[in-house]
Amino acid sequence: MFSAIYPQFESKFKDAGYLRERAILTPLNKTVTYMNALIVDKLPGKLYSYFSVDSAEEFAGTDSDLSLSFPAEYLNSLHTPGLPLHELKFKEGVIVMLMRNLNQTIGLCNGTRMIITKCLKHCVECKVISGSYVGTRHYIPRINCCPTDSKLPFKLIRKQMPLQVCYVITINKAQGQSLESVGLYLPEPVFTHWQLYVAVSRVTSPAGLRIFIDDTEGGSTSVTDNVVFKEVF
Repeated sequence: MFSAIYPQFESKFKDAGYLRERAILTPLNKTVTYMNALIVDKLPGKLYSYFSVDSAEEFAGTDSDLSLSFPAEYLNSLHTPGLPLHELKFKEGVIVMLMRNLNQTIGLCNGTRMIITKCLKHCVECKVISGSYVGTRHYIPRINCCPTDSKLPFKLIRKQMPLQVCYVITINKAQGQSLESVGLYLPEPVFTHWQLYVAVSRVTSPAGLRIFIDDTEGGSTSVTDNVVFKEVF
């Protein structure tokens, strides 16, 4: 699947035009995280790890209860949608996507795709490869991030660079983008209304679409479930 969407990756992994026109889409964040980690391992160069500083606020108990109930190790382990990972693993040449609006006047908006050009001690330098500000370079620092919709009994604050590796992205994150080459990977069926439609409509031509579906036994199949709310009809 990866070679079908990213052919000649070894020689073109820093080509902005090549990278901005392709992506693999999948429903779940856990699949995105796993596949992106495998792809980053394929790249040459030194691997840099950036760790977040996590804290909890707005808890009904005392500060002592908070520290005992939610230690740092537990907070670090949380993979909440909309938040960057506790440990970000980057190499120079990796493509990433912004997860927050940092400065819309210079094109640093949620969903902007960039290539990491330098990995520094406390931040990374990135070159924009999508949108109206293609080619501009920016330093992306750690900022305080918190989930907009969380069922946690406290407010999680994660100080981390608002970035995610984006060779593989969730279908929901791909909304609004048009790509020449799209791989739709379905290890399990989509789970919300119109999600399948959103995925296949990201590609500009049917010739650029590849769909990979796993069956219940781990093999491949050409059939998947769709989710349709009949009430809308």
